[in-house]
Amino acid sequence: MFSMEMKCLAIIPARGGSKRIPRKNILLLEEKPLIVYSIEHARKSKLVSRIIVTTDDDEIADISIKHGVEVIKRPIKIADDTATSEDALIHTLNYLEEKEEYRPDIVVFLQCTSPLRNDDDIDNAIKMFLEQKADSLFSAVRFDKYIWRVMNNVVSPINYDYNKRWREQDFPPQYQENGSIYILKPELLKKHKNRLSGKIVIYEMDDMTFIQIDSHKDIELFKYISKKFKKRGD
Repeated sequence: MFSMEMKCLAIIPARGGSKRIPRKNILLLEEKPLIVYSIEHARKSKLVSRIIVTTDDDEIADISIKHGVEVIKRPIKIADDTATSEDALIHTLNYLEEKEEYRPDIVVFLQCTSPLRNDDDIDNAIKMFLEQKADSLFSAVRFDKYIWRVMNNVVSPINYDYNKRWREQDFPPQYQENGSIYILKPELLKKHKNRLSGKIVIYEMDDMTFIQIDSHKDIELFKYISKKFKKRGD
């Protein structure tokens, strides 16, 4: 269970470079920079005790500070196209430990590219993580569709038997990561260099939160979905 003494650190990685959508993390969506959605969600959490944006970019840093969160500048060597989010998370943890002897109990990793969350999603995910004594958690949406693949020119189904085709509503529970919330233990992240390890649990979110801003098509889709998503929360 959660205690007020627990140090719950939210980390939001946001590098300046992006090939498909230049300056993606500060792209204005409904007159708000993309990164600000995740910052605001983290600030609304009652269980997150500290929020840090890790970035290599001065403009992203300025926007983050303006919206009330701390910033750690990320070295260029872990801010290029080959760097992983895990690199940024581990650098942040090592920096805080070396500079402040600060060691969080759990890390909440929020991706800027997933701007749709309900106000209580982060806290509900943290509670699930603790109640189920998990080592890591990821958020997801239900995915009840037929998936096929082509390998060596052979077409085959991945998640069902086409000889015994069932109705979509009869699919066993299947989930698609929506990239919105990850929760993990810092020591396991450092050990495995992976956001997911040990006992993994899934936090299911509203099906509209599947959207991730990775292409120009996603931007147009967000404009349409966000209006309907807001009405659901009213």
